[in-house]
Amino acid sequence: MECCYSPTTNPSFSSFKFLDCESFSSTRFSRSRLSSPRLSNPFLKVNDRINPISHQHKIYYSRTYKKTIYAESRNQGWDFGRFVKTLYFFNGPPSPIKIFESLIASFSSPSASEAEKSMDASGIILVAGATGGVGRRVVDVLRKKGLPVRVLVRNKEKAEKMLGPDIDLVVGDITKASTLLPDYFKGVKKVINAVSVIVGPKEGDTPDRAKYSQGIKFFEPEIKGDSPEMVEYIGMQNLIKALKDNVGLRSGKLVFGFEDGSSRVLPWGALDDVVMGGVSESSFLIVPNGSETGGPTGLFKGIVSTANNGGFTSIRTKNFDVAENLCGYDGLELRVKGDGRRYKLIVRTSRDWDTVGYTIGFDTVKDQWQSIRLAFSSLRPIFRAKTVVDALAFDPSQIISLQACFPNFSSFILMFSKFEYDGKLNPTFVEGPFELPVSSIRAYIADPITPRLVHVGSAGVTRPERPGLDLSKQPPAVRLNKELGSILTFKLKGEDLIRESGIPYTIVRPCALTEEPAGADLIFDQGDNITGKISREEVARICVAALESPYACDKTFEVKCVVPFSEQYTVDPENPPPEKDYDVYFQSLKDGITGKEMLERTPVSV
Repeated sequence: MECCYSPTTNPSFSSFKFLDCESFSSTRFSRSRLSSPRLSNPFLKVNDRINPISHQHKIYYSRTYKKTIYAESRNQGWDFGRFVKTLYFFNGPPSPIKIFESLIASFSSPSASEAEKSMDASGIILVAGATGGVGRRVVDVLRKKGLPVRVLVRNKEKAEKMLGPDIDLVVGDITKASTLLPDYFKGVKKVINAVSVIVGPKEGDTPDRAKYSQGIKFFEPEIKGDSPEMVEYIGMQNLIKALKDNVGLRSGKLVFGFEDGSSRVLPWGALDDVVMGGVSESSFLIVPNGSETGGPTGLFKGIVSTANNGGFTSIRTKNFDVAENLCGYDGLELRVKGDGRRYKLIVRTSRDWDTVGYTIGFDTVKDQWQSIRLAFSSLRPIFRAKTVVDALAFDPSQIISLQACFPNFSSFILMFSKFEYDGKLNPTFVEGPFELPVSSIRAYIADPITPRLVHVGSAGVTRPERPGLDLSKQPPAVRLNKELGSILTFKLKGEDLIRESGIPYTIVRPCALTEEPAGADLIFDQGDNITGKISREEVARICVAALESPYACDKTFEVKCVVPFSEQYTVDPENPPPEKDYDVYFQSLKDGITGKEMLERTPVSV
């Protein structure tokens, strides 16, 4: 039997009057209390002792309290003290002004202008080194494909003159970490790095670097500007650190939980229907040996009741001091032990207490540990159980909290509720006790994984120290490695940083670069053995194609065209060569081949 309540003339949270629809037999309930968690984590935890209560031939469970109160089974006394504790946990000391404002807001719905707004997270491609020979061609290819592009350059005037005044441009220097501001990488999902140490003729060059464009074999080279160590190694360290949170890691990012010897805890607190007059109650605690491997796990547990028009329990994190940036990922993966019920996860991107939550429901399998993937693209903007049709797209770079519900990224919320949204009910809802062990919440990159960082390196990086190699037959950069500040040695060290970063990557090692047009047949190879030449335009196209190819992911390869140095490659404008399907080349590549294998071999005595 339903019951109802109405506020008295004094509009405060402590003055709700509950109206009986009919009388009920009394049931004993108890008041929760806070105690320190077993582990030193800021979790809200209640007394673990549970006592059975018999009512109408059904067994319910309630915690033991310092005090007990009596209430009717469907129209029960409201625990005002627990309500105040809830407000205090999430919002600090209760403020009468805030309470009054919250109450007024509860009688209104958000207008279109009040709906949660999100920034554009459409997936910008950042090009570093965009004014170089390969970099500016990468920008051109991306623009022709209609892809959103941003450039990272050192010289704004030069970049605008070369690329146009309308280019999305940020000014920074990878050799100076302080110049790589976090705002530069907002919305960036993928990066093509064409930054390289500058090599030029000792005798000087023309303003348009005509001698350099001919190739290093045609002049006596020297390093211009920053050293190879600063650009290729320290610069790569700085770049990886700056972009890591935005482009994501292949293994994902632990948001909460315990796995593989690492852990991350969040300040969870109960947020139940007591905030609207109900009596349901939940908690979150750490069980030291509750995981499937015998290690620690989180436990969301409680008792849910529809008394007083309630019907939900949830746990919610406090707002994060700094928004959680998960824009490099495609969703959240929960590792839980199910109980056959449907729960909800709510993610918030606003610090406001009562605002749009991006929500998704998920079903669990009873008594089984399972991994549940919840895609960001499936999150629904919900406000007070109703879909906000004009809310902007969810922004995974601004998570403020999480909430888990039984029926945010400012906060996360996990919930068990009688209600779904838009008037729908949870088909698995049953009153009484429930438990949901949660061992981890992890951000993931969806399969098939494609490269997030494409780096333009150089063929020959493993050769200067290779045993038994005849340097006289190698390109000038290999022979002059030491004279050029160990240029190839530091390029290899920079590559190693990429391979060790966990970022999905492709490392393209072109042979000698030329100003010839793209279109010649190509040779892809691995192991760092080939010599030859290749067009800068062709390298740019390869880099852009690699961004979308799972076959190119986590691969290192060399590339050249079949045309020898002695021949000039040209293209008939009236009959250009067909566009290549670079996936045909990428599919031939193998994992783990870099050419460093040769450095570990001892030359055989003759």
